[in-house]
Amino acid sequence: MPRIRLDIAYDGTHFRGWARQPGLRTVQGVLEASLQRIIGSPVPLTVAGRTDAGVHATGQVAHADLDDEQWARATQRRRDVPNPGDPVDPLARRMTGVLGQYADLAVTRTSTAPEGFDARFSATWRRYAYRIADARTGYDPLERHRTTTVRAHLDVDAMHAAAQSLIGLHDFAAYCKPRPEATTIRTLLEYDWRRDERGILIANVRADAFCHSMVRALVGACVAAGEGKLAPEHLVAIRDARLRTSEFKVLAARGLTLTEVGYPADELLGSRAEQTRNRRDLE
Repeated sequence: MPRIRLDIAYDGTHFRGWARQPGLRTVQGVLEASLQRIIGSPVPLTVAGRTDAGVHATGQVAHADLDDEQWARATQRRRDVPNPGDPVDPLARRMTGVLGQYADLAVTRTSTAPEGFDARFSATWRRYAYRIADARTGYDPLERHRTTTVRAHLDVDAMHAAAQSLIGLHDFAAYCKPRPEATTIRTLLEYDWRRDERGILIANVRADAFCHSMVRALVGACVAAGEGKLAPEHLVAIRDARLRTSEFKVLAARGLTLTEVGYPADELLGSRAEQTRNRRDLE
């Protein structure tokens, strides 16, 4: 069965997360309904990383497997349209026609997936950004859907120092919402803070994978450090205790955006997917 890759962006404000749920508007639900209108039959999607309600994306990735009839309909094109290099490339434009030009969800690219590609299990890392407006920058109503407001003056240097101390392979149970039988061991590859030209605080967070609410908890802990409520080095002690704590708040979803998903070279996609399916353990 041919496999296609979809690159996706969305404003998560009015979605109840990625995963399909009966009676609720979700990213997966809307995308699958749109694909079905074009292809004529259900097409389940597998995603790189499920996002929670209110979380945005500019670099989400999903894949779908098509049978021969679905492939034929997915690759249909008008006679006056030049033959694309990839037969499934025009599907993104067709989905825009279904979703609407000013929709809060867009398929930015569709392509034939390389052999062995799995949107979820072939991924080597995911990157998120988190945006905060503090007392220094003030509130901008045009940014309200993608920026969280903190009514304090935040020390970005303290936040950055705290973030840097957490990098590496660790059990992040203290920064994750627990789920039965789910491991909380992750490799945090990058975590840093900066202010942009307008003074907005922006976190860059990259890991091999994230457990439930991990990024928003990591951000909340650094905000507590930036407010002077926690010493930057105390975030490591919290992590190593491996217990949920009330010493900081998990921040709102509105400031969080999935910006990028990383994959290895095409010849390594299959082996990476097999490796990722194995349970993580501390070495």
